[in-house]
Parts: sequence; structure tokens; C-alpha cells
Amino acid sequence: MIGMRSATTALILVASLAPVAFAQQQPAKPAATPPPPAATPQPQPQKPAAAPAKPAATAAAPAAGDAQPTLLGQYGDWGAYTASPGGNKVCFALAKPKTTKTEPEARKRDPSYVFVSTRPADKVKNEVSVIIGYPFKTNSDATAEIGTAKFAMYTQSDGAWIKNAGEEARMVDAMRKGADLTVKGTSGRGTQSTDQYSLKGLAQALDKIEQECK
Repeated sequence: MIGMRSATTALILVASLAPVAFAQQQPAKPAATPPPPAATPQPQPQKPAAAPAKPAATAAAPAAGDAQPTLLGQYGDWGAYTASPGGNKVCFALAKPKTTKTEPEARKRDPSYVFVSTRPADKVKNEVSVIIGYPFKTNSDATAEIGTAKFAMYTQSDGAWIKNAGEEARMVDAMRKGADLTVKGTSGRGTQSTDQYSLKGLAQALDKIEQECK
């Protein structure tokens, strides 16, 4: 894991690519063709060339360069992507939650995503990060659960990544082998959220990005 500031920058970068990436895979017709995002059920006005779309507070920060992500393959519920913003190659596996809930119910929030990113220029491999869709409560931790394994996640703005870098490899291994990932967090307004992600296809997506970003 690199420093928190660098990790935050990387999270902003990948978050800005996420809506464009999902526009490529949502309308599952000729899956290889990245269509305009008409069928993508997201509340933001999205045009495929405009990379800095939304995710909450991070969207205001520009991505380094305007390279758009390329879909390497769709594996179950996970997409494998590559992009080269600023000339530095980035590969990432990306998924949206299968189910979400908040307490109190029906609180509005932006889309949430989970990423597993590899950035050879930063010597980073399989870094897990989350965009939650709202600003986290200051100084709060998020949690990630895979089966009986539980991991604390450091939060900043609407992003989160594993608190103990020494546990990251164990977390990724658990994700490879697990069925579901549950991410829980608390917003600045005190709203509690629970997002459940399917891990179907993650292992294959990680194998693909490992081949692409060596």
C-alpha cells in the first residue's frame, strides 16, 4: 500500500473512470461495443466522453489526463478494465453492489462501487478501495466482510481502503474465494449503509488485469 495521500489520489482517478466503464457494459447487447449511456440507470447526466462524471465529492477532482477505460472482459458480476491517464497504465476490476440498504431507509446517495486496482508505476498490486456514494462520518471506519473475515477500512470523503495494509493480500484472497462482500459505513448525517457485492467472476477479472498490468 502506498501513502494515504497517494491512495486517495488513486481512488479519485479510478472513481472518475467508473461511470464511463459501466457505460461500456450496462446494455448487454453486443457486449463488446461501448454504447452511449442511455440505458445506464444512474441519476447523473452522463456523456461517454466526459470522464469526471459523479461519484460524490471525488468527482470534482480531475483525472490525470482524459484517457477512457477499455473493457478487457466481463466476468460474472465484475468487469476488468485498463486505462492510461497521464500516460501511467492502470488496471482495475470493478463491480456495483447487488443490494443496498440504508438506515433510515431510502436515504438518497450517489452510486457505490468497489475496485481492485493495480498501478505498476506506483508498484501497487490488487489495492482494494470503495466509493460509498456519500461523505463518510469524520474519523469513522467502514467495514468489509467476506464470510467470517472482517476488515476495517480507513475512510476519507466518500472513499475507503483497507486500514491495515498487511491484511490486504488476505482480503483479496478471501474475495477470490468468497461468494459475497458486504461493505458497511456511516455517513456524516449518521445514515448507516450496507452494500452487498457478488464476488462471482472476481478471480477471473483479477487474473485478466494481472496479465494486462505486469
